[in-house]
Amino acid sequence: MIELPSIALSVRQPWAWAIVAGFKKIENRSAGSVAAGAMDCRRIAIHAATGLKQDEFQWGHWRLHRHGVRCPHPTELPRGAIIGAVDVVDIVSESDSEWFGGQCGLVLENAAACEPIPCVGALGYFEWREAGALAPLAPWMKRYDLPSGDADTLSLFPDLAPGFESDPARPGRSKAPARKKN
Repeated sequence: MIELPSIALSVRQPWAWAIVAGFKKIENRSAGSVAAGAMDCRRIAIHAATGLKQDEFQWGHWRLHRHGVRCPHPTELPRGAIIGAVDVVDIVSESDSEWFGGQCGLVLENAAACEPIPCVGALGYFEWREAGALAPLAPWMKRYDLPSGDADTLSLFPDLAPGFESDPARPGRSKAPARKKN
């Protein structure tokens, strides 16, 4: 088992997996969250957040595939747990990295995965301790990407790229229609 630091950062799946697997080299955050979360350069544990909505997973799966990374099925992504550690070696506001897309980016190196350790997450850097249980699977996770939409059918083409009628929208980034003034 790897040695885990006492400080962790909570990241939603599939991004937490992509970090500890060594694929995602920058974790994007707002400048406010970096300051409020007391984020600095050090080795941190990566906590896979409990929440994961289907549209978030679809967009993440699609985005990872664009970077040549095969994303695990949502049933294979633990949530509500420490899943590894990584070194934060820099905090940048500009980068040419394909992974950069926020106000600030935590530049990551030396990723290592571990067996999931149940843990409650928090915002920013937080001191973690083992507690609770892994998050249960949501119903949509069990039937995701299966031809008949149920767990009794195997995926016909597990190595195919994700296919959508159109590229999925990034969750939480859609603009609300402008309100008419009377």
